[in-house]
Amino acid sequence: MRDGIGAGVVGRRGLLAAAGIGLATPALAQAWPTRPLRIVVPFGGGGGTDVTTRILAPRLQEILGQPVVIENRAGAGGVTGTDFVAKLPPNGEVLVLTTLSPIGLAPGLPAPMPFDPIRDLTPIAPTVFVPICLAATTRGVAARTAAEFAALLRANPGRYQYGSSGVGTSGHIAAATYALRIGAEVVHVPYRGGGQVFAALQSGEIHYCCDIPSLLKPFHDAGTARILFTATDERSSLIPDIPTAREAGLPDYKAYSWYGFFGPAGLPRAIVERMAAATEQALSDPAIARRFEEMGTPAMRGWTPDRFAAFVREENATWAPLVRSLNIRE
Repeated sequence: MRDGIGAGVVGRRGLLAAAGIGLATPALAQAWPTRPLRIVVPFGGGGGTDVTTRILAPRLQEILGQPVVIENRAGAGGVTGTDFVAKLPPNGEVLVLTTLSPIGLAPGLPAPMPFDPIRDLTPIAPTVFVPICLAATTRGVAARTAAEFAALLRANPGRYQYGSSGVGTSGHIAAATYALRIGAEVVHVPYRGGGQVFAALQSGEIHYCCDIPSLLKPFHDAGTARILFTATDERSSLIPDIPTAREAGLPDYKAYSWYGFFGPAGLPRAIVERMAAATEQALSDPAIARRFEEMGTPAMRGWTPDRFAAFVREENATWAPLVRSLNIRE
C-alpha cells in the first residue's frame, strides 16, 4: 500500500475508459419513469454534488419525459442522504447522486455505518471525476506557498482549523491526510455543505479546506483564499499557474472523488439500464460536457452499469481500509 491518500488512485485515463451502454428494451424500461423522479443530493446546497445534479437535471427531465425533483438531505458526510435512499423500496422513484465519501471513505471511520454501500445500493452510472486542491484563507494567514503554509501549521499545533462538508467526506480525508503528511496538529470543523465551508474559509473561521478547483478558484481570484496546490498528477487547466502536490513537495499525495447515481438494492435491471442510458445521453450533450470541463470535473462517459458496479467495489475495498489505517477521529 502506498503512503497517504494516493493509495489506490485510479488514473484519469483509466477512469474515463469507454465501454458502451446498452439500451434496455423491456416494457418496464420503456414505461419508467411514470412519475416525477426524485434525486437526493446527500449534501447541502452550493457544493459539487449539488451543482452537478442541477446541471444534469434539466436534460434528464427532457430525456426521461418526467419532472426531475432535487432534494438535498445533508448530514454525516453524505451518509444520511445515501442511507435514506438505500432504505427505500426499489421502484425507481427516488435515486441518489452520491460520492466516493459514503461509498469508500465513511466505512473506514469509527462511527458505525447505517447501511452497507455494496449490499444495500444498486450502482447505476458515474457522472464526473473530481480532482481536489487545497486552499488556505488569506484572512490572517500570510503564507503564500505550500512550504510556508506547512511550516506555519507545524509551528502552531492545535491553533489552526480546516473545514469539510462532513466527517468522512473526500474533503475531510484529503485535508486530514495532508495534516498527517506534513506532521501538523490541526482541528477539523465539519459543516453541512460546501457553501458553509467556503463562507468559513473566506471569513477566516477556518484556515484551509480541500475541494474542487472550480469551486475554490473564485475565492482565489478574489484574493479571499489562496490555492496552494492541486492533488493530482497534472496541473489543472483551470489554474495552470498552481503547482501539483508533487511540485509543492508532497510526492505521491493525491486526492480525488467521483459522483454517481445509485438506487436501492434490488432496483430492476431495466430501470438501471434506462437511467444509465439517460445519464450517458445527458453527459454527451455538448453544452453539459463543456460545462463540466470548465468546472474541471470531466464527464465519466461510456460506462456500463456492470463496469460501474465493479469500480464501486474496488473503491470500497481500497479506501475503507486506508481510512481505517489513518485512525481519523471526528
